[in-house]
Amino acid sequence: MKTTADLSALPAIENPGRIAILKSKWYPELVDSLADACEGALRAHGYERIEVHRLPGSLEMPLAAADLLALDVDQEVDAVICFGVILKGETLHFEMITNECMRGLGDVMQRYRRPVVVEILPVLKMEHAAARAADDEFNKGLEAAAAAIEMVHWRRAIGAT
Repeated sequence: MKTTADLSALPAIENPGRIAILKSKWYPELVDSLADACEGALRAHGYERIEVHRLPGSLEMPLAAADLLALDVDQEVDAVICFGVILKGETLHFEMITNECMRGLGDVMQRYRRPVVVEILPVLKMEHAAARAADDEFNKGLEAAAAAIEMVHWRRAIGAT
């Protein structure tokens, strides 16, 4: 079932910090579509400082996210958003990369106490990723932007910084 993020209902973020977007180099047409939709939604909601990093793949994202947050001594990074596509092939590579990537990004979020939004799409067919990266209201980049904004707002509301 396809769902859409209601961007019109997002809370306003006062004094937005930085957002880091991490993109896998694999399947760039799909990953770029996800990241572009996300960046557009973030900008429409007040984020001007968005830094984009292209990485060798999805497996490298936990280290990259940890490095960005470890170097962010002023805690200006409000969230890290990760985009990638992992296509199931004939070996267990798909499972290994997917599992380690998700475990690692969860660890980074807990360790650095900042939202890490994951839209790394593990798919069985490329059409599944294409449907989620289409230039429409179902693009998962929009959901990623909404999740980041909602988490930043919620954390600020409870006094977590």
